[in-house]
Amino acid sequence: MLNVKNDLFLNSVGDLISATSVRNEHTILIVDDEINNLQLLKRTFRNKYKILTASNGLEGLETLKKNIDDVSLIVSDHKMPIMEGTKFLEEANIIAPDVIKILLTGFSDIEIITDAVNKCNLFQYILKPFNPDELQAVVKNGIDKFDLASSKSLILKDLKELFYKTIKSIASALDAKDPYTHGHSMRVTLYSIILAKELNTPEDQLELIETAGLLHDIGKIAIPESILCKAGKLTDDEFKIMKTHPINSEKLISSIKKLHDICPGVKYHHEKWNGTGYPEGLAGENIPFAARVIAIADTYDAMTSTRSYRKALSHEIAIEEIEKCAGTQFDPNLAKKFIEIENIIKSAKDNPEEYYLKYSTLYQQIH
Repeated sequence: MLNVKNDLFLNSVGDLISATSVRNEHTILIVDDEINNLQLLKRTFRNKYKILTASNGLEGLETLKKNIDDVSLIVSDHKMPIMEGTKFLEEANIIAPDVIKILLTGFSDIEIITDAVNKCNLFQYILKPFNPDELQAVVKNGIDKFDLASSKSLILKDLKELFYKTIKSIASALDAKDPYTHGHSMRVTLYSIILAKELNTPEDQLELIETAGLLHDIGKIAIPESILCKAGKLTDDEFKIMKTHPINSEKLISSIKKLHDICPGVKYHHEKWNGTGYPEGLAGENIPFAARVIAIADTYDAMTSTRSYRKALSHEIAIEEIEKCAGTQFDPNLAKKFIEIENIIKSAKDNPEEYYLKYSTLYQQIH
């Protein structure tokens, strides 16, 4: 049975529970060229929110940029010199898409309103002259929407962090079953995502490959340690048992919805390009892309790591073996690219922690 360290898992859960709360104090940016309107708007909101002001769109953009982490909502007039309100809010939406935007206008022109809604991600427009109480109600609704969006974003980020830490904890606990495989799952994952990134693989596939790499050997928890840690060559019967680990892996993860898409990469990482691999003898491009990537990374790490039955081979010898097996064991195009980037692979082998943080899609999503 896999013994995941409780403290690691509980720390991850704790991170989720202690998610940062929504802002206690909100800042509103008011943009209007008419001083009387500006003063009225300040008086309307000053007891409830922190207020920033600007007298035109350009000044408003500069103020927004300087206070990008504080502003929750913008109230802007439309008809202003230098830059009209719709243009200002359109530019503001590029800088701060999550900030709530309200347009004040003396014109009920449908084109202006349509333009504002489509280009500015407008929350609401209000015709002037406005009723202060009604404007306060609209602003409160806008702030509530901002808080809700912020809260969802924080929860999503924390869930991703929990997932990342839990997956890494499981991979580490699995590797710990055999002192000779310490760090194996992380290194295989690292080489896999380096290769995939060099192939310009889409980000959603990078995440899939990374997760599959971390869990590619999870089925080994069902393999007896007498076989898993055996110092000498496995017997035929022992090797048959060892070959069940990809199927075991699929069984373990297929029932977890979040992990369903990584099953092919995990199940088929021991298939060979010429069809002589296991568990199903798939060949060529019938082998899922993620599995073909992981197969090269897994073999490279196995060769360059010290095992109970032999010392580690050098990087150079491992690269020669991969080149020799291109087109038989490995996808020839993937093997060619792996050889082309061997200097990056070698540097990653020597500094795995540093390179993992640099290449990890899962890590970058939470930082």
